[in-house]
Amino acid sequence: MSLLFYRRPDYVVKLPGPMSLAQCQIYVDRTQKHRRAIPPELSFDNVLQNKALPPCALQDFMDYLVYVAHDAENLQFWLWLQDYTKRFYATPKNEQNLSPPWLEAEQAQQHGNASDQPPRTADKPRGEIAEYEFKLDHAETSLSPINTPQYDKQSFISGVAISNKTVADSVDDANAQMGLKWQSFTIQPFRTEINRVISHYLAPNSPRELNLSHRTRATVLHALQHTTHPSALAPVKAMVEANLRGQSHPNFIRWSICNGNKPRVLFVRNSGIAHVIGGLILGILLVLSGKSRWWRFFVAPLFLIGISISVAAYKGLCVIFHSTHCRGLRPWEQFGDNASLTTLGGTVDDEATLSTDDVYSLPQRSKRAISLDTFGTSNSFGHELWVDKYRKTPLIRKIFSRQIWVQDQTVRLLQDRIVIQSHIWSMLITVPLTALFVALPEFNVI
Repeated sequence: MSLLFYRRPDYVVKLPGPMSLAQCQIYVDRTQKHRRAIPPELSFDNVLQNKALPPCALQDFMDYLVYVAHDAENLQFWLWLQDYTKRFYATPKNEQNLSPPWLEAEQAQQHGNASDQPPRTADKPRGEIAEYEFKLDHAETSLSPINTPQYDKQSFISGVAISNKTVADSVDDANAQMGLKWQSFTIQPFRTEINRVISHYLAPNSPRELNLSHRTRATVLHALQHTTHPSALAPVKAMVEANLRGQSHPNFIRWSICNGNKPRVLFVRNSGIAHVIGGLILGILLVLSGKSRWWRFFVAPLFLIGISISVAAYKGLCVIFHSTHCRGLRPWEQFGDNASLTTLGGTVDDEATLSTDDVYSLPQRSKRAISLDTFGTSNSFGHELWVDKYRKTPLIRKIFSRQIWVQDQTVRLLQDRIVIQSHIWSMLITVPLTALFVALPEFNVI
């Protein structure tokens, strides 16, 4: 990475309309041009595997998608699919055989007539199917941690109860809207879980509906009627992964490098501009006066500080926070149902720096983990208490918010690079500008 010309990852604008593989590939192609802006330590895979530390941990990525980008359903679905794939291939072979892979050729061949008729099962051993049906009728299955058809399932994180009858009705409605009239196989492994995923992510108007086109939605639902094999979700997987890698992840890294909220960064940027304007006014006054030329060198510190602060703030950094490698708390980190800034010790008016343990042990941290629950509530957050509290917070309190240490070393190094870069640019501009003021003749007007 060039020290002088380093740039944060460019902001990737979200294309309008439903997700398509062609659009997602555009995201990937755009980000390939700026791969050096994201170090390997902050790669998409490292963030998803939770190898990066805050502010680039997996929970921070989810917070960004929920509260800033407003498309967290892609990451929630992706995390579930990764876990589901591992669990599916960990089941016994005889159970996997009940859900054969969904091949593209098979998909194209059956798409014309399979929506009205169930698929043929001649290629499946009837004895194996009958035996599996008997097991389902006379034993409690444990194929999936979500497969509990005897009673309503309640998430221990979100506390949202969803009955199997409601899920089944939602799946039937989704299939009906796509023109798929026959019922899915109920003897296949993880069928109950797949039905819940359909009702939660794939059905129209579902709580976490993925932004899919009508054609893609119909193709995937048609495949899931035939099999619960992960390959049935391949079209959605490809689009979600391309969207996360090419659009969400670069924007998240760009956002994470910033260490201050918008009011703070604007305040610092305006302070830098004020220093530059002050230096210009001082230089003009000294030129118009009869003072010695040596007095004009006093404009240099104002230019140096002002330009350096402004360049860093333009890239989202507050040099005051950076001096201690801290960042301001995000709005959703400041308030919770049972926690506020006052519960962390001291008063709200105190300008203190919080330790990492203070924030990441707060009740709202575990509450925000609901977004990592596969079958949690929708991703709307207007009802959360911090929204109204933060809206009523005075501007001065938003500017001088509390701080927390930046744990990830790679993020700190990127911030160091940007600040050093701002100092270099400031020197390159200040030296000729100061020389210009010193070289101007005296006018003796004042």
